[in-house]
Amino acid sequence: MQNTNAQVNVKYKAKKDGFKRMTASEIVFKVFSYFFITVFALICLYPFVYAISAALSGYDAFNRGDVVLRPVDLQFDAFLYVIKSAGFWSSYTNTLFITLYGTIYCMLIGILGGYALSKKRLFGNKFFNFILVFTMWFSAGMIPTFLNYEATKHILAGVGITDQKWLVVLAMGISAYNIILLRNAFESVPKEIEEAAIVDGANEFQIMSKVYVPMSKATVATVALFFGISRWNGYFWAKQMLGQAEFPLQVYIKSQLEFWVEGSGGDSAIWTITEFSANSMIFAMIVCAIVPIIIIYPFIQKYFAAGVNLGGVKE
Repeated sequence: MQNTNAQVNVKYKAKKDGFKRMTASEIVFKVFSYFFITVFALICLYPFVYAISAALSGYDAFNRGDVVLRPVDLQFDAFLYVIKSAGFWSSYTNTLFITLYGTIYCMLIGILGGYALSKKRLFGNKFFNFILVFTMWFSAGMIPTFLNYEATKHILAGVGITDQKWLVVLAMGISAYNIILLRNAFESVPKEIEEAAIVDGANEFQIMSKVYVPMSKATVATVALFFGISRWNGYFWAKQMLGQAEFPLQVYIKSQLEFWVEGSGGDSAIWTITEFSANSMIFAMIVCAIVPIIIIYPFIQKYFAAGVNLGGVKE
């Protein structure tokens, strides 16, 4: 116990001495930085807190605009309504399908592309890297992207795949930015380790999977998070290309918003006999939609900063 107190006192004294050694301008900058970060964090957190409060607030309280920070006239019927909604869980399943298989497919393409482009011995290395970066400067535009989806749809139909969710999974499997992150991470792996693996008889695939990927796991995990979130939040092309039965979660929530809040559904008699408003139901859906990301993110967050720094800096 005494040792613990002594260690705490030493740390406190070190911090106090370090604070004394700072100049007035440094102290002002540090105080301002912490204040700005705290305010910014609260601003980012508030929409989530408001969504929960709105979902838990009663019909009259929400319509009067009484909900600001905490729930008013607490009720859980909005969440119960969402939980019992077959359409909501059908769209949830579609989103899980697109996110899981989309992330796996994108990571497969990204790792293979990043590994190949990290090799100076690749014929046309500079040309292929330029083409990759060029797509970040100049986007193909909406019409070529739509034609890409249409061509992919015909190819899938030709091989007997009628589930259009595969269209969203396969048609947009490449992200130039993420491939560059992976490429830079692979380039930072010491060449001596690759040479040692070659001496041990490893082939190209074994070198990639057992040397480069494990040694770049921070960047790999970060890029997987990027791909996963982009697939989870995918809206525009899913709305354009998929049928109503295949709508992912974000498209389904938007369709419910358009009908119940912005359209004729808001005037339905159902809301006169419930304890929650249509807006509360939408907010309940939003909260349920972001729960998986909130659960997964803490496990990936420790790799996030290291992965971006490692993949974003080229030595």
